[in-house]
Amino acid sequence: MWNKSLPLYKEVANKIKEDIISSQLVAGDMIPSEAKLSEMYQASRVTIRHAIKLLIDENLLYRIHGSGTYIKKNKMEYDILNMESFTAEMIEKNTDFYNEILAFNYTLPTPYIQSLLKLDDDEKIFFVKRLRYVNEEPYILEESHIPAKLLPELSVDIMRQSLYEHIHKKGYQVSQRQGELEPIMPDNDLIELFQLDKQVPILLMKHHSILKNDIMFEYTKIYFNPDKYTFKLNYSI
Repeated sequence: MWNKSLPLYKEVANKIKEDIISSQLVAGDMIPSEAKLSEMYQASRVTIRHAIKLLIDENLLYRIHGSGTYIKKNKMEYDILNMESFTAEMIEKNTDFYNEILAFNYTLPTPYIQSLLKLDDDEKIFFVKRLRYVNEEPYILEESHIPAKLLPELSVDIMRQSLYEHIHKKGYQVSQRQGELEPIMPDNDLIELFQLDKQVPILLMKHHSILKNDIMFEYTKIYFNPDKYTFKLNYSI
C-alpha cells in the first residue's frame, strides 16, 4: 500500500491530500479526527499527527484548538514585480477566470488624473471599473483611467479580455509598472462585491504603467480581496 521510499507520515499526508480532492471537500470543511484518520489509514496516531503537521506547514490545513482541523482557503500569489498581465498569469496557471465590467465611461478626468496622465484640458479618458473573477469568485476590483487619444478604439469587449494584450497587438511596449500599496478599510460596496463577512482591512494598490516612449497609458486603483491573495516579492541581490 505504501511507498517504502518515503517516510510513512509523508505517504499518509499525500493520501490525505488525494482523499480531500476526491471527496470534493472545500475550504472551511473539517477533516476527520486523528482517531478516525488513524483507523482509515491503518497508521498510528503519532504518524497521523506528523502528517497533519506537514499539511499545516504546507498551508493546506489549519487547526483550531478544541475544535478540529480544517481545510485552508487557497490564496493566489501576487508578484509585485511581475510585468505579466492578470490574463496572461491566469492562462499560465490554467485557471478559469473572467472580467465583469461594472462601468465604462468616456469622460473628462479629474484635475488629479489629468495632471498624472499629463493630459491637455480638453482631453478625455476612458474610466473602466471591472471586477475580476477566478473560479467564479471575485478576486480583484480595478478602477482604470486610460487616455482616450492613445486607445480611441477601446471598448467593453476589449476590457472583458486583456488590456495588455490589446496594447501589445497595437505595437506598444510596456517599459515600467509602478505601484504603491496601502491598507484601507473597505466601504460597503467593496464588502458586497468581495462578499466579505465583516469589515477587515484590504490592500489597495495605486498602479500605473508606462510605455517605452515614456507615455503613461493607464492609472489604476487595484483592490485585492483579502481572502484570495497573498503577496510575494522576488529580487536579486
